[in-house]
Amino acid sequence: MVAEGIETLISMRAEVLGRVDAMPELAVLDADLLLAFNYWFSAGLLVLRRLEWSSPARTLEYMIVHEAVHEIKGWDDLRRRVEPADRRCYGLFHPSLPDTPLIFLEIALTAAVPETISEILAPGRERIPSAQIRTATFYSISNCKPGLRGIPFGNMLIKQASAFLAAEFPSIRTFVTLSPMPGFANWLKSARAQDSTRLAHLEPVLKILDEKDWSERDDRRKILQPALQLAAAWYLCEIREVGGGVADPVARFHLGNGARLENICFWADTSVKGRKQSHGMMVNYRYIFDDVADNRSAYHETGQVVLSDRVRQLLRQ
Repeated sequence: MVAEGIETLISMRAEVLGRVDAMPELAVLDADLLLAFNYWFSAGLLVLRRLEWSSPARTLEYMIVHEAVHEIKGWDDLRRRVEPADRRCYGLFHPSLPDTPLIFLEIALTAAVPETISEILAPGRERIPSAQIRTATFYSISNCKPGLRGIPFGNMLIKQASAFLAAEFPSIRTFVTLSPMPGFANWLKSARAQDSTRLAHLEPVLKILDEKDWSERDDRRKILQPALQLAAAWYLCEIREVGGGVADPVARFHLGNGARLENICFWADTSVKGRKQSHGMMVNYRYIFDDVADNRSAYHETGQVVLSDRVRQLLRQ
């Protein structure tokens, strides 16, 4: 109830989370803080707000600092993401923190489902007329408060933002993501080092990854594409963490929210970060809201990953 009290407690929990592995006794304090935060940050207390170029400078600067997926390279880059008519950005706010979003979602309004991030972020891209908009693509979601980890803001934000977009653009029929696959490259390296039986027949092709210049050569990438897409499909669908959920954290988030694994996009993120974490691969997850509840139940109750026909056919190869 005191000035900056909630902000202080959020920072305290962030510190607790950073120390709890080394100091297990802090788990009790962490549980108490999380219980309180679930009350204080419930859906009824949060406000969805569109983030625009006219938003307060402090809010815009906060976005630049906390963008977690695709770095915002200064004010001009931020403007390209929030000002054009075919771009939207929404954040969830708490009354005690009016100028700082707890989480924000960046959206590209497109004609078709994009399969590369350059289609969305290229400075000289062609803007989409409103009459041609058919798809809303969620390409970045950033949690701004590490101390609020464990509270399901992301699911809430996607649902509310989708409802706003559907009302503003009745022509939108498809809601998808263009998502990173942050654990894929490390998993693939480990699996190859362990002589994974599953990857054995792909290994002659996967050896191209050991060539220093493979990413610069179209001919080598063309040979690699089917093997990497199949390995990525296995990773997303079948590699599990200790608790039984899929190993990839982004997949775990979207599948746990009821999305469908729609497509695996080759050479979709050619940035240094994209090449390092996933060999340039990205993923489309699709939200069909009539199916979300069933998909979520299937994932949480049986571990089933709901697939598009396209991904299912890839796995049959």
